[in-house]
Amino acid sequence: MTADQKQKPAEASKNYKGFVAGVFSGIAKLTVGHPFDTVKVRLQTTDSTRFSGPLQCVVQTIRNEGVRGLYKGATPPLVGWMFMDSVMLGSLTVYRRLLAEHVFYRHLTPHPPSIPQNTKPEKEGPIAATSHAAAHLPWYGHGLAGVMAGCTVSFIAAPVEHVKSRLQIQYSAKKSERLYSGPLDCVRKIYGAHGVRGIYKGLFATLLFRSFFFFWWGSYDILSQILRDRTSLSAPAINFWAGGLSAQVFWITSYPSDVVKQRVMTDPMGGKLNDGTPRFKNWWQAAQAVYREGGAKGYWRGFLPCFLRAFPANAMALVAFEGVMRALP
Repeated sequence: MTADQKQKPAEASKNYKGFVAGVFSGIAKLTVGHPFDTVKVRLQTTDSTRFSGPLQCVVQTIRNEGVRGLYKGATPPLVGWMFMDSVMLGSLTVYRRLLAEHVFYRHLTPHPPSIPQNTKPEKEGPIAATSHAAAHLPWYGHGLAGVMAGCTVSFIAAPVEHVKSRLQIQYSAKKSERLYSGPLDCVRKIYGAHGVRGIYKGLFATLLFRSFFFFWWGSYDILSQILRDRTSLSAPAINFWAGGLSAQVFWITSYPSDVVKQRVMTDPMGGKLNDGTPRFKNWWQAAQAVYREGGAKGYWRGFLPCFLRAFPANAMALVAFEGVMRALP
C-alpha cells in the first residue's frame, strides 16, 4: 500500500474534529452576537415609524424590556448554533477533503513523509489541522465547499431561525401578553396548527441565503493566504482577522436575501395560531413587499448592527473553532 493510500483513511478518520470544534464556535458566536442579531431582526421586520435606527432600537429595548430583552430568543440559537456550527463546520471539512481528492486533485502537491506535518498550510491554513489535500484547494473550491455545507445545515437552521425570529419580534415585556411563552411553546403551537411544514416555514429562503457561503469561505481562504504570506501574525491572529473580515464580505453580499428571509419567517401564519392574516404566498412576494415599502434601501434596513456584529462574533467563533481543531488529536 502506498503512502498516499495510507494517508486517506487517516485523514477521513479525523473528520470528527470539525464537528466537535464547531460546538465551541457556536457558543462563542451566540455569546458575542445575539444582541446585535435581536436589533437586526427588529429593524428588518418593522418600518421606520417604530425605530428610527439601531441606536433607538437598543435604547427602547433596554428601557422597556431590560438588558435581557436583547437576548430574547437566545435559547434556540444557543442550542441551535452549537448544533448548527457543529454540522456546518464539520460537513465543511468533509466537503473540502472530498472536493480536493475527487474534483480539484490536480491542485495537489507531493507530500512525502520528509515534509514536517506542522508546515504552514496544515498548521494555519483554512481550516487548521485538516487534511493535506484540502489545504491545497483553490479559493473557489473552498467557496463551493461552503455552499454545500450551507445547504446541509439549512435543514437544521431553518426551524431554529424560524422560532428565534418569532420570539424576537414579541415586543411586550409581560409574558402573559405574548403569543409564545418561550421556544418550546412556540414549536408546540406552530406544529399543532401547521405541522412540520409550518416548523420549516422559510426553508427555501434559508437555502438561498446560505448559498452566499461561497463568498464567506472563498474570501476566508484568500485572506488567510494573504495574512500568512505578508505578515508575521500568529495562527490565532490570522484566524481572527480572516474570520472577521470574511464574515463581513459574506454579509455585504447576502444581506438583502436575509431581509427577505426574515420577512418570510415572521409573516403571520394564520389558521389556528390566530396570529393574523398571511401576507406572502412565496419568497418573491416577500421580496416585492420589501421593495414596495422601502425601495432599494429596504433591502439594507438593519444592516449596520448586522455588519458590526459580523466581525467580532465570527472572528471569535473561528478563533475558537480553529484553536480546538489544532488541539484535538
